[in-house]
Amino acid sequence: MQPLRFPVTVVMQRVPLANRWADERWEAVAVELEPSAAGSAIPQDDATAARWRCPGLELELHPVEAEGYYLNLSARAPTVFVLWRMAEPGDDVQPRARPLIVTVSYNEAARFLDAGEQVDAVPMPAALLAAMEPFVIEHYRPEPRGKAKRNELYEGDERLDAATGEVRRR
Repeated sequence: MQPLRFPVTVVMQRVPLANRWADERWEAVAVELEPSAAGSAIPQDDATAARWRCPGLELELHPVEAEGYYLNLSARAPTVFVLWRMAEPGDDVQPRARPLIVTVSYNEAARFLDAGEQVDAVPMPAALLAAMEPFVIEHYRPEPRGKAKRNELYEGDERLDAATGEVRRR
């Protein structure tokens, strides 16, 4: 089955810092469903921060990730997760923080974070939320709960007998 795809634009923001270790902080602040002009600056009220639109990304919904989508939709505030990386030193590109992957799966975002990637969560657009609901209803099937046996946790547990030095099964 082909994944369901949505072209998206990520809005990245650079905030200057008065800090001895870093002069700026980058973060993803929004995801829009309609692509915009590449790398264009966005006018804003706050004079201290600068924002850029980064189009050309696709958000894909795969049936195997349905559990992660369900977890996201059942949260109090559904979010879109943006994985981004800084440009290499010496590259003269704007913005320097480049979004690479956009997902709505809690599980996929957790895998990215476990791998040490930079992932920001932004509010989910209402149009995307409306498109995801029928997809999750169609593809999500909860795992059946198995009955736990009384000593299941201790099966195969081995102990070293201090007196004889032999390994004994419990």
